Amino acid sequence: MNDKHLSSQFDSDLNQVCSRVLEMGGLVESQLVTAMRGLNTFDRALVDEVIATEQRLNAMEVEIDEECSKIIARRQPTARDLRLLLSISKSITNLERAGDEAEKIAKRTRHLLEDGAAQTVNFAEIKLSGEMAAQLLRRTLDAFARLDIVAAAEIVRDDKAIDNEFRGFVRKLVTYMMEDPRTISAGLEFLFIAKAIERIGDHAKNIAEFIIYIVKGTDVRHISREDLQRQVQGE
Repeated sequence: MNDKHLSSQFDSDLNQVCSRVLEMGGLVESQLVTAMRGLNTFDRALVDEVIATEQRLNAMEVEIDEECSKIIARRQPTARDLRLLLSISKSITNLERAGDEAEKIAKRTRHLLEDGAAQTVNFAEIKLSGEMAAQLLRRTLDAFARLDIVAAAEIVRDDKAIDNEFRGFVRKLVTYMMEDPRTISAGLEFLFIAKAIERIGDHAKNIAEFIIYIVKGTDVRHISREDLQRQVQGE
């Protein structure tokens, strides 16, 4: 994002829209952290706070996408600038969907509180997964700010750890529900929460792949993590 153009206004437009993406990403990260705090403490006020923030995220996605469209229409960018704007449009969609997942965590937590089933399942893996997803999202935003493809490739690789935590929790949850059918209702709520966290990791990974596309001009969404690492490190 440090490349300069003949038009200083073009640079200003690009910097402004990139700043809005980081602002939106920060809001999503805050939503996730708050949703996890609400789950860990079963605090209804925190849960309600996350749900109330969702409309603000939706509005930000629309505003940033409109700004990208205006820049494309005014400046007719090519090459990396065009890839940047197209990737921003796709990245904010992923951020908005990550915010939706944080809202799902809050809503499922609210169900647990309303049903009085909050303490029926040991969900230590969910706590760890939530921390991992928040860290991954934070690293993704940092990599986007610097257009750091090495960091982006590491994010794609590290998303696998969240997937593994999810699968491990599902296996444990099935055992809980088989041993005690009274935990089935709460178990399903925790299952949806765990899936939401896994999806947030996926959205962070998607944005990391767009970072690589911006810099290299290569769509890496369909290559293996190992091939991606070799390709980036071979730069």
